[in-house]
Order: sequence, then structure tokens, then C-alpha cells
Amino acid sequence: MQAKAVVFTAPSVVEYQTVACPEPGPRDVVVRVTHSWISNGTEGSFLRGERIAGDTPYRPGDPWPFPIIAGYQKIGVAEWVGSEVTDIQVGETVFAALGKVEGLFSPWGGQISPSVSPREQIWKLPPGVDPLAYSGLVLTQVGYNCGSRAGIAIGEGAIVIGDGMVGQWAAQTLAWRGANVLLVGRHADRLQRFPTGPSRHVVNMSETDWVATAQQLFPQGAQIAVDTVGSTQAIEQVMPLLRRYGHIISAGFYGVNDNIALQPLRNRELSVDLVSGWSKERMDATLQLIAGGHLQTLPLITHHFPVTQAADAWQLIRNKGESALGVILDW
Repeated sequence: MQAKAVVFTAPSVVEYQTVACPEPGPRDVVVRVTHSWISNGTEGSFLRGERIAGDTPYRPGDPWPFPIIAGYQKIGVAEWVGSEVTDIQVGETVFAALGKVEGLFSPWGGQISPSVSPREQIWKLPPGVDPLAYSGLVLTQVGYNCGSRAGIAIGEGAIVIGDGMVGQWAAQTLAWRGANVLLVGRHADRLQRFPTGPSRHVVNMSETDWVATAQQLFPQGAQIAVDTVGSTQAIEQVMPLLRRYGHIISAGFYGVNDNIALQPLRNRELSVDLVSGWSKERMDATLQLIAGGHLQTLPLITHHFPVTQAADAWQLIRNKGESALGVILDW
């Protein structure tokens, strides 16, 4: 069968084109996509040719990772259900992660419609919430993973570096858990999307010394630091801000520039948690937190583009002249 997809055909080249998909099997669901949520960081890294799969960086000698279908998350309507799928009905609105494709660098892709997706890549959406709120579910789950990974007591300090979507959702998760959160970023409009309060703080590193702010806010040291921007410099800066036995959560993509000295970590007996990908348990928990209003997604959406103008959406993201946070492709 054939489908339409957003395809990265070469570095910095985005095309909306027809692709071939395998015929669906008994464990598959065919989803007609209505909206897909761009992952600015991960997809941008693939578009630049920096990755060949997941969190695997491209190295000289690796196969050239093009053409490849962008993304890994969308919502849509189930229009065909395999004979072995008994809990999803035709016509239901669902979230879908990856779909199958043939003849490209990877046999999987996100921004493709119709999407031939295994049942394991499908989530039923609870009623009462705009389905669009779930269209970035995998990425929201990454933020949840960051914010839930390490133990923290109510009132203990947590520093989140990066005001992008993962940073926002990591900060929201930590605040939901009762942490005293400091979100560090460099975009005033993004920082305003994290409502401040007695235990919710923001600092713009472009205008203020964020290290001094953290020292003042957490004089005894913070318990958790989350790096969502892939900066070893940021990790080195945050180490002295943590109390003994603190935790560093690393969610950024460092490519091949990922060397961090162990001894400074040992001196303070700090632990490092490396988050990646998704699991069913985390996806389920994230979906419930969105449904319960504890994780806010819709306020992070800044732009909509028709899917036929996906290249324009990426031009906006790359230019960074206008604040592009949550960018939705409308199918």
C-alpha cells in the first residue's frame, strides 16, 4: 500500500512525498493521521545527519542515514484493525508512535499517513481531553522520565536546564512530585510557559547568572539536576550545585562529544541517570498525567502547519528567529 510522509531526503532537505508501506497484518492497526507533533531536537538531529538510529550518533564509515521518515508521534483515527486486535475499534481516535515503511533507510517512521502500526505502538485515548493534547505523547514521556527517574522528597531542590519541551515537562513532573523546581533557559517567552509559584522558579541565563540564582535558591544544594540540552559544560557547571548523593539526569544528545570526567562525580558521590526512548509503563503513566491535568501540553503548542508545508515548519524551527516550541503538522 502507499502512504504520504514527511521524508528527510538529505541533510536539511524536507519533502512531503509518497512512500510504500507493507500490507497490514493481523496485529496491526492502520491509522489515518490528523496531527503529528514535531520533536525539534531529535528530528533536527536526524535532519542534520547526526544520528543513524535512536540515540546512536553517526560516525564516519556508518551508512548515510537518508532518506528517512521524520518523527515518532501522532494522533489519528483507526480506519482498519487486524483480526488479532480486539480492543480497538474502527473509528476510534488513537495515539500512534511508529509506522512501517519500505525502501527507506529505516523501516519505521512517525510522520506517515496512513500509518501501519503494530498494536504495541498504539494507545487508546481517554475521553474528556482534546486529543491534540496527546499528539506529542512520546516526547512528553521523555520529560516525565527525566522528572520521575530519581528519588526526591517534598521541598527538595531540582534544577532543570533547558526550556524546550523536554525541559518543560521534566519541570512539570518534578513540581507535581513536590520538588522545589528551578527551570533554567534562555528564552523569555518559553520560560513564561512554566507558571511560577512558591516552588516553581525560572531564570533566564541570557540575562542573569543562573548559577548564582541556584546557589541562592538552594543554599544546601539541590537534590536533582536535569540536563535536557546535551551540554557537558552545563553538567560540569551544575555538579557543585548538588548536595552529596545528588542525582544528575542526562536527557540531551551529545553525539560523539560526550566525555565527562568521573572523578568530580565521585568526589560528591553523585549518580548519573541516562534516559532514552520510551517504555509502555512510562507511556501509560504519562497519558494518565495528561488526562488528569498534571502535565500540560496544549500551552506549549506555538505553531500549526499543513503537512504539505512541513519544509516551512522546519525552516521556522531552524531559523530560531520566531519562537517555535510545539510545532504541529495538520494532516
